[in-house]
Amino acid sequence: MLKFLSLPFVIAGISGITMAVQGTLNSLLSEKTSLLSATFIVHIIGTVIALFALLVCKIPIFKHDWASIPWFLYLGGLLSVLIVGLVAVSIPKIGVCNATTAIIIGQVSTAVLIDHFGWFGIQRFPWNPWQFLGIVLFAAGAKLLFR
Repeated sequence: MLKFLSLPFVIAGISGITMAVQGTLNSLLSEKTSLLSATFIVHIIGTVIALFALLVCKIPIFKHDWASIPWFLYLGGLLSVLIVGLVAVSIPKIGVCNATTAIIIGQVSTAVLIDHFGWFGIQRFPWNPWQFLGIVLFAAGAKLLFR
């Protein structure tokens, strides 16, 4: 039980909080502008902040051999644009709670598959019957959250 109180779990929980807030803010921004404009501005701001962090932390970005990295590892940028856009579209239609619940169900289900099969070269963590039961109970709990 203490494992859930460890720093990585707390950090992941904070990430979940920020994702719900971010989705709400991006959705409202896209309603006041447009979906593509809001997505573009959000990523420009993120780029500026990431560049600032690189400069402050003195991380040498050009020392890496970027060409030797597998191409699919760069898809995070594409996925980020899709995530911001899809969340911004879904929240006004189904609400923050329903959208976030659906997002988490998708994340957990995909994460179990990635762990089990070791996709993308990550360390393999095979699933077990308890995880399967957890997903079933999680889905049942999510059904209760949907309005």
